[in-house]
Amino acid sequence: MKINDKDAAKRASNIKILIMDVDGVMTDGRIIVDNNGIESKRFDVKDGHGIKMLIRAGIKTAIITGRKSKVVKYRAKELGIHHIHQGAKDKAKSIDILLKDANLPNDVAAYIGDDLIDIPAMKKVGLTFAVSDSVKEVLNQAHIITKNRGGRGAVREVCEYILKNQGLWDEAIKRYFQ
Repeated sequence: MKINDKDAAKRASNIKILIMDVDGVMTDGRIIVDNNGIESKRFDVKDGHGIKMLIRAGIKTAIITGRKSKVVKYRAKELGIHHIHQGAKDKAKSIDILLKDANLPNDVAAYIGDDLIDIPAMKKVGLTFAVSDSVKEVLNQAHIITKNRGGRGAVREVCEYILKNQGLWDEAIKRYFQ
Protein backbone atom coordinates (compact mmCIF):
# COMPACT_ATOMS: atom_id res chain seq x y z
CA MET A 1 0.00 0.00 0.00
CA LYS A 2 2.79 2.38 -0.96
CA ILE A 3 2.02 6.07 -1.20
CA ASN A 4 3.95 8.71 -3.07
CA ASP A 5 6.81 10.53 -1.38
CA LYS A 6 4.91 13.80 -1.15
CA ASP A 7 1.91 12.19 0.57
CA ALA A 8 4.19 10.25 2.95
CA ALA A 9 6.07 13.43 3.88
CA LYS A 10 2.78 15.27 4.48
CA ARG A 11 1.52 12.49 6.73
CA ALA A 12 4.83 12.42 8.62
CA SER A 13 4.60 16.16 9.19
CA ASN A 14 1.46 15.60 11.27
CA ILE A 15 2.59 12.62 13.38
CA LYS A 16 2.11 13.10 17.14
CA ILE A 17 2.86 9.51 18.24
CA LEU A 18 5.07 6.71 16.97
CA ILE A 19 3.86 3.25 17.96
CA MET A 20 6.36 0.41 17.70
CA ASP A 21 6.31 -3.35 17.77
CA VAL A 22 9.28 -4.82 19.67
CA ASP A 23 10.46 -8.22 18.42
CA GLY A 24 11.72 -7.81 14.88
CA VAL A 25 11.40 -4.00 14.99
CA MET A 26 13.16 -2.66 18.09
CA THR A 27 15.16 -5.92 18.16
CA ASP A 28 16.46 -8.21 15.44
CA GLY A 29 13.71 -10.68 16.35
CA ARG A 30 15.92 -13.13 18.18
CA ILE A 31 15.05 -13.97 21.77
CA ILE A 32 17.70 -15.40 24.05
CA VAL A 33 16.52 -17.57 26.94
CA ASP A 34 19.08 -18.96 29.38
CA ASN A 35 18.89 -22.23 31.36
CA ASN A 36 17.00 -20.43 34.13
CA GLY A 37 14.34 -19.12 31.77
CA ILE A 38 15.74 -15.57 31.88
CA GLU A 39 14.98 -13.79 28.63
CA SER A 40 17.19 -11.19 26.97
CA LYS A 41 16.90 -9.18 23.79
CA ARG A 42 19.31 -7.09 21.74
CA PHE A 43 18.35 -3.45 21.18
CA ASP A 44 20.17 -1.02 18.89
CA VAL A 45 21.54 2.01 20.75
CA LYS A 46 20.97 4.27 17.72
CA ASP A 47 17.31 3.25 17.65
CA GLY A 48 17.11 4.19 21.32
CA HIS A 49 18.69 7.55 20.66
CA GLY A 50 16.21 8.20 17.85
CA ILE A 51 13.35 7.50 20.25
CA LYS A 52 14.85 9.89 22.80
CA MET A 53 15.13 12.60 20.11
CA LEU A 54 11.45 12.13 19.20
CA ILE A 55 10.43 12.43 22.84
CA ARG A 56 12.55 15.56 23.34
CA ALA A 57 10.87 17.04 20.25
CA GLY A 58 7.44 16.50 21.86
CA ILE A 59 6.39 13.46 19.86
CA LYS A 60 4.93 10.65 21.96
CA THR A 61 6.15 7.09 21.66
CA ALA A 62 4.48 3.80 22.45
CA ILE A 63 5.06 0.07 22.35
CA ILE A 64 2.49 -2.56 21.41
CA THR A 65 3.87 -6.09 21.54
CA GLY A 66 2.27 -9.48 21.42
CA ARG A 67 4.65 -10.92 24.00
CA LYS A 68 5.17 -10.07 27.67
CA SER A 69 8.68 -9.38 28.84
CA LYS A 70 10.40 -7.71 31.77
CA VAL A 71 13.13 -6.68 29.33
CA VAL A 72 10.64 -4.61 27.31
CA LYS A 73 9.32 -2.89 30.42
CA TYR A 74 12.88 -2.07 31.49
CA ARG A 75 13.91 -0.77 28.03
CA ALA A 76 10.74 1.34 27.74
CA LYS A 77 11.38 2.92 31.14
CA GLU A 78 15.01 3.58 30.24
CA LEU A 79 13.97 5.39 27.04
CA GLY A 80 11.04 7.28 28.55
CA ILE A 81 8.31 5.40 26.66
CA HIS A 82 5.21 5.70 28.84
CA HIS A 83 2.61 3.91 26.71
CA ILE A 84 3.27 0.17 26.78
CA HIS A 85 0.84 -2.59 25.80
CA GLN A 86 2.35 -6.05 26.33
CA GLY A 87 0.63 -9.35 25.59
CA ALA A 88 -1.44 -7.61 22.91
CA LYS A 89 -3.02 -10.35 20.83
CA ASP A 90 -5.36 -7.84 19.15
CA LYS A 91 -3.12 -4.94 18.21
CA ALA A 92 -5.93 -3.01 16.50
CA LYS A 93 -7.82 -2.95 19.81
CA SER A 94 -4.62 -1.87 21.56
CA ILE A 95 -4.28 1.00 19.05
CA ASP A 96 -7.83 2.12 19.84
CA ILE A 97 -7.19 2.05 23.60
CA LEU A 98 -3.81 3.74 23.30
CA LEU A 99 -5.02 6.59 21.11
CA LYS A 100 -8.09 7.13 23.29
CA ASP A 101 -5.87 7.30 26.39
CA ALA A 102 -3.50 9.70 24.62
CA ASN A 103 -6.47 11.75 23.32
CA LEU A 104 -5.17 11.53 19.75
CA PRO A 105 -6.95 10.81 16.45
CA ASN A 106 -5.78 7.87 14.33
CA ASP A 107 -4.41 9.98 11.49
CA VAL A 108 -1.65 11.53 13.66
CA ALA A 109 -0.33 8.10 14.66
CA ALA A 110 2.44 6.17 12.91
CA TYR A 111 3.11 2.47 13.37
CA ILE A 112 6.17 0.36 12.59
CA GLY A 113 5.87 -3.40 12.37
CA ASP A 114 7.31 -6.51 10.79
CA ASP A 115 4.94 -9.49 11.05
CA LEU A 116 1.36 -10.54 10.35
CA ILE A 117 0.08 -9.62 13.83
CA ASP A 118 0.97 -5.98 13.02
CA ILE A 119 -1.31 -5.64 9.98
CA PRO A 120 -4.54 -4.87 11.91
CA ALA A 121 -2.68 -2.12 13.82
CA MET A 122 -1.26 -0.74 10.58
CA LYS A 123 -4.78 -0.35 9.21
CA LYS A 124 -5.69 1.91 12.15
CA VAL A 125 -3.09 4.68 11.76
CA GLY A 126 -2.22 7.50 9.40
CA LEU A 127 1.31 6.42 8.44
CA THR A 128 2.77 2.91 8.40
CA PHE A 129 6.34 1.67 8.24
CA ALA A 130 7.70 -1.84 7.74
CA VAL A 131 11.28 -2.77 8.55
CA SER A 132 13.11 -4.04 5.47
CA ASP A 133 13.16 -7.65 6.68
CA SER A 134 9.42 -7.80 7.37
CA VAL A 135 7.25 -10.58 6.00
CA LYS A 136 5.92 -9.96 2.49
CA GLU A 137 2.36 -9.19 3.62
CA VAL A 138 3.57 -6.43 5.96
CA LEU A 139 5.84 -4.99 3.26
CA ASN A 140 2.76 -4.83 1.00
CA GLN A 141 0.68 -3.10 3.70
CA ALA A 142 3.28 -0.45 4.62
CA HIS A 143 3.34 3.08 3.26
CA ILE A 144 7.13 3.19 3.71
CA ILE A 145 9.71 0.41 3.93
CA THR A 146 12.88 1.20 5.86
CA LYS A 147 16.31 0.59 4.35
CA ASN A 148 17.47 -0.87 7.66
CA ARG A 149 16.47 -4.16 9.24
CA GLY A 150 14.64 -4.55 12.52
CA GLY A 151 16.96 -4.06 15.50
CA ARG A 152 19.57 -2.65 13.13
CA GLY A 153 18.65 1.02 12.81
CA ALA A 154 15.15 0.83 11.31
CA VAL A 155 13.54 2.65 14.25
CA ARG A 156 16.19 5.38 14.08
CA GLU A 157 15.49 5.76 10.37
CA VAL A 158 11.78 6.24 11.09
CA CYS A 159 12.47 8.73 13.90
CA GLU A 160 14.72 10.80 11.64
CA TYR A 161 12.14 10.69 8.84
CA ILE A 162 9.44 12.06 11.15
CA LEU A 163 11.70 14.73 12.67
CA LYS A 164 12.95 15.90 9.26
CA ASN A 165 9.45 16.09 7.79
CA GLN A 166 8.29 18.14 10.77
CA GLY A 167 11.21 20.54 10.39
CA LEU A 168 12.53 19.46 13.81
CA TRP A 169 15.75 17.71 12.77
CA ASP A 170 18.09 20.71 12.98
CA GLU A 171 16.79 21.56 16.44
CA ALA A 172 17.06 17.91 17.52
CA ILE A 173 20.75 17.69 16.60
CA LYS A 174 21.79 21.24 17.49
CA ARG A 175 22.88 20.23 21.00
CA TYR A 176 25.62 18.00 19.56
CA PHE A 177 27.31 20.82 17.68
CA GLN A 178 27.55 23.45 20.41
